[in-house]
Amino acid sequence: MSQRSKATEGRRAIEKQKLHQSPRAIPPKPTKPTSTGKLHTTAPSAAPTFPTLPRANPTKPPPRPRMLEPIAAGAKAMGIFKAAFAATGWTTLGATAGYMFWTRKTKIVDVPPTDYLFNSTFYARYNPNNAPVTQDLAVRRVPLTQIKPELLEKEGKLVEAFCAGVWSGLGFAYQRRFLEKKYRADPITQDHLWDTKDLQSSTYEVGTKITDHFEVISKTPSSIIVRCGDSPRIQDVRASDGLFEMTAEVKKDEGVAEFGLKSIFYNGLAQPDKESKVPQQGPMSTWIQWLHQQYDKVLMETAISNVSK
Repeated sequence: MSQRSKATEGRRAIEKQKLHQSPRAIPPKPTKPTSTGKLHTTAPSAAPTFPTLPRANPTKPPPRPRMLEPIAAGAKAMGIFKAAFAATGWTTLGATAGYMFWTRKTKIVDVPPTDYLFNSTFYARYNPNNAPVTQDLAVRRVPLTQIKPELLEKEGKLVEAFCAGVWSGLGFAYQRRFLEKKYRADPITQDHLWDTKDLQSSTYEVGTKITDHFEVISKTPSSIIVRCGDSPRIQDVRASDGLFEMTAEVKKDEGVAEFGLKSIFYNGLAQPDKESKVPQQGPMSTWIQWLHQQYDKVLMETAISNVSK
């Protein structure tokens, strides 16, 4: 073999050996010089880690944010008035407009200071210190042609039917159920009027007790007065007290029957202060009084339906 052939064969062997060797590792790329002037390499970054999230429990919904509970004076009364509106369907904005149209004929006026109730023995007995009152009067006039004729035949029948409509009507339904759940189970209240049929058929004689919250204390051919505010089992002067009068007056010369719901509320136990001054404000705030006036309108309209043709 010639010298050239040996050299060629040697190069081929070296190249073949290089092909079978593993590739040389590529050194990491230098980044920045250190304080000594030497370059240092940056180690490969570790994979980013994330906090472990709790797995959702399909059987237990996530907690909801806690809502603030409304706080207002007279919350109990507000609940009753609002529920009365709910019972009659006046719970939305559109229905509120309907409610205002439905009750547009009922007018709310003040009870004049000269009203005979303020000079009655009932008022003097149950409000001995003449504490300030919360009062209102709902008035509604109905043409005699729209009244059931049988209620005009005998004196006193109209006010009885009107009174029955107040207590058996839809307007009082929620308050009746509320009082029933709390007090009907007591054997002492078994002689009270609870059921709608009894409230509808009663003639409301003096002494009649209604849902452990009202008691008839006076009856005339055109007026029925009940004491309200607390249980009739409490006959003494009470902190929560009032007089509620239902009236029905036939005005033949005007061709109408005029109906009224008169409310006078007071704290019979209110005492004068050191300067012998009684409190200057009645037991209800302005807002609660306004709600009660709307409640009066509901009671009025549902009662009118009981005397109308």
